[in-house]
Amino acid sequence: MINELMPPKRILMGPGPSDVHPHVLKSMATPLVGHLDPHFLKIMDETMDLLRQVYQTENKATMAMSGTGSAGMETVFVNLLEPGDKVIVGVNGLFGQRMVDVAERCGAEVIEVTAPWGSIIKPEDIEQTLKENTDIKLVALVHAETSTGVRQPLEDISRIVHEHDALLVCDMVTSLGGCPTEIDKMGVDAAYSGTQKCLSAPPGLAPVTLGSRAMEVMSRRKQKVQSWYLDLSMIQAYWSEDSERFYHHTAPISMLYALRESLRLIVNEGLENVYARHKSYGDALHAGLEAMGLKLLVEEQYRLSQLTSVVLPEGVDDGKVRSQLLKKYNLEIGGGLGDLKGKIWRIGLMGYNARQENVTYMLAALEDVLREEGFAFEEGAAMKAASQLINV
Repeated sequence: MINELMPPKRILMGPGPSDVHPHVLKSMATPLVGHLDPHFLKIMDETMDLLRQVYQTENKATMAMSGTGSAGMETVFVNLLEPGDKVIVGVNGLFGQRMVDVAERCGAEVIEVTAPWGSIIKPEDIEQTLKENTDIKLVALVHAETSTGVRQPLEDISRIVHEHDALLVCDMVTSLGGCPTEIDKMGVDAAYSGTQKCLSAPPGLAPVTLGSRAMEVMSRRKQKVQSWYLDLSMIQAYWSEDSERFYHHTAPISMLYALRESLRLIVNEGLENVYARHKSYGDALHAGLEAMGLKLLVEEQYRLSQLTSVVLPEGVDDGKVRSQLLKKYNLEIGGGLGDLKGKIWRIGLMGYNARQENVTYMLAALEDVLREEGFAFEEGAAMKAASQLINV
C-alpha cells in the first residue's frame, strides 16, 4: 500500500513560496467548472479587475499566465523582443542575470548595467548607457530582487528610459502585494509577478500587465512570437472581457480560484493597510536582528520589508543553522544564491506571513539556534527592539 500524502507542517519564512492563506487553500477545494463555462469566464473577469487594483494600473492587458513567475518573465520578453533588438538589463542579483539569459535566448543584443549584489542600479548608470547606445528597445530591471532583498527605486529611471524612447520592463515577483508597484504612476510599460510570494497563493500562475506602449510594440512585430504557449496575441483573446472568447489552452482552474481569493483578501484589507503591515513587521524584524548583533546586507533606505538578507556571522555554519531551524522549529529560511551563496540568510515576511507571531517566533528560534552555535548577544534585546516598532 502506498501511504497517503502527509508532508510536514512548516512555517515558510524563506524567499518563497510563502505560507498560503487558509481562505486561499479552502478556495482550491471548490468544485471545478469548465474553462469556458460562463461562471468561470466571470471569475476570469473578476480576477483581471482585482489584478489591476493590486498592480495599481488601468492596463487592459492585465492577466494571469499559466506557469510560475519565470513564465511571466518569458511572456514579457518573447512578446516584446525580436532577434537583433538591443536591450539594457540591470544586473544586481540572480534574477537580473536570469533576465539577461532570457533576452539572449530571444536573439536580443543585451547590454548589462551592473551593481554589487545588495546595491541598487543607479539611474545615472542607466542614463549613461542609453547615451552610449542607440536604438535601445527596452530597459529591464528587478523591482524587488529576491536574491538580495533590494528594492529598486523606479521614478528617475522611468523618466530617463522614456526620454530615450525605450520601454521599461520590471520584475515584480516579490514586490506585488508587498509594497507599492504603481505601474501607471511610475510609467512601467510591462511587468510580471508570481503567486507564491506576497499574494500568499501556491506557485503556478504569473500575473502580467502590459501598457499601451508595450502593446504598440507588439503590434509592430515582423515575425511570430517564438513561443506558441506564451503568445499574448492569442492568449488575450481568451482573457478578453468581450462577449466572445477564443480557446487557447485549458486554464489551471483551481489556481485561478486561488488567485482570485488571494487578491480579494488584499483588496478588502486595503492596499495601504497591506503595505503598512509589511513595513511595520519588516521594520520590527530588522530591529530585532540588528539588536542581536547581526548585520543586514542592504542599506536601510533600499531594504525590502518583505524579504530581509542577513549577513552570516563569522564562525557560524550556514547549513547547520538552517537545518536546526527546520528540525527544531519547522521553520524554513533561505540561504544565499549565486555570489551570495554561503554568505547570507534570506528571511521572508510575505503576505499572510507578515504577522507579529511570525516575527516573534523567528527571532526566538534564531536566538536559540545561534546560541547553540556559540554566537554571543544580549539576552532579550531582539524582542525588546522588535516590540517597540510594531504599530499595526
